[in-house]
Amino acid sequence: MLRDNIRKIFSEAKERGWVMEPQAKDLLRLAGMDVSRFLFTADAAEAIRFADEIKYPVVAKVVSPDIIHKSDASGVVLGIPDDKKLGDVFTKMSRIKGFQGIIVEEELKGIEMIVGMKMDKQFGPVILLGMGGTAVEIYKDVTIRMAPLREHDTESMMMCLTARPLLEGYRGSDGVNVNELKKMLLAFSSLVMEFEKEVDSVDLNPVICNASRCVVADARIMLTKS
Repeated sequence: MLRDNIRKIFSEAKERGWVMEPQAKDLLRLAGMDVSRFLFTADAAEAIRFADEIKYPVVAKVVSPDIIHKSDASGVVLGIPDDKKLGDVFTKMSRIKGFQGIIVEEELKGIEMIVGMKMDKQFGPVILLGMGGTAVEIYKDVTIRMAPLREHDTESMMMCLTARPLLEGYRGSDGVNVNELKKMLLAFSSLVMEFEKEVDSVDLNPVICNASRCVVADARIMLTKS
């Protein structure tokens, strides 16, 4: 049943060529991955009620079939502190091309990582792990393995990162929950292998890892062209 639901999400996104964030997060949750608590809505009052429920600060992101890279379109606002600011952000984002609504979600603290997948013509699906957020392009601290991953692969990927001490806890800072990160990577690998014919690439960036959780905060899934 879960796989049928995932396949339905892919089918509905096929014509567009990519899965929009609310559906992508639903899909990842069905696959057993932890995603940020969020609401997708086109109603400003409902967005504010949800933000009050999960407590400020929150994150708001535009949802539009015309916008793949939300940050480039001023479609992401972090650290929203109150109802008024969220209302203002909603009004501003409603003017973005193709606006269908916004995602309101919890703002998480932790180390920003990236988990990704790319379909390689020679090796098939390959999986990437690295330091995420804006650090992706600055530090280029990533490691890649062929799918499917085994547990020893997840361990070696973490060991290969230059920033590995940050994951373990550096100079008194909390490390990340390594078991949750391994669990996420293995669930992601299983998803990739099962749907490798449908998916061309996946970027989960950032994945926020801290001492208790490892959570997908943003997701972009590009589908194979037919």
